[in-house]
Amino acid sequence: MQAAQPAIKLVDVTKRYRRGIRDVVAIQKLSLSVPRGEFLAVMGPSGSGKSTLMNLIAGLDVPDEGEVLVGGESLAAMGDRELARMRRTEVGVVFQFFNLLPHLTALDNVTLPLRASGLQRRIMVERAQRALTAVGLADRADHRPMELAGGEMQRVAIARALAIEPSIILADEPTGNLDSSSGAEILRLLRVCNRDQRVTIVLVTHSAVAAAYGDRVIALQDGQVVEETINRPEKPRPQLRPLS
Repeated sequence: MQAAQPAIKLVDVTKRYRRGIRDVVAIQKLSLSVPRGEFLAVMGPSGSGKSTLMNLIAGLDVPDEGEVLVGGESLAAMGDRELARMRRTEVGVVFQFFNLLPHLTALDNVTLPLRASGLQRRIMVERAQRALTAVGLADRADHRPMELAGGEMQRVAIARALAIEPSIILADEPTGNLDSSSGAEILRLLRVCNRDQRVTIVLVTHSAVAAAYGDRVIALQDGQVVEETINRPEKPRPQLRPLS
């Protein structure tokens, strides 16, 4: 029997950027495999290549060398429309800054990525309502961002990612703009999504506390993996409880 394709695979990937008169190497000959259903935490200082890695996986950037595969499909073989479809249906992205539209309700913000899918309005609303329920915000559907706390806004952003029913969520410093209590709630929520819905999670973080929620932690430096740690089951894990 053929082994299942990993959710994400990078093969000898290099990415350079032009800064002034010189090239800066953001990612250097990086190979990485993320099995389906894994929660991977990526750590490293500023400039280590973390955000570049996320952009490459999301198809928002193109490697200069090597290959990026998502669900066994090479992103290099996809055109712009196919990449956009992948981001609408397979890969949800959660950012440090919530990127919610202030004039829209939580429900309407969550339906945004579904609007190009051709789904009927009724189906989009049903999906958005399920996603808001999953993050514990069913009773905030009619609230606008300014009426929500920071942690609630990030939960809306996670609901927006969940609404497309993705196989992968990329979370780029999702707790960086939150206090420790709200940050812990967001990390717990991501872990619940991973555990209950088998969504593959790639979390970029500066925090060792946040990284403890992952199954595996890799440390990047100068665009390369310099350390890898497995968070084994016997190692203490943050407690998970049902969302209130």
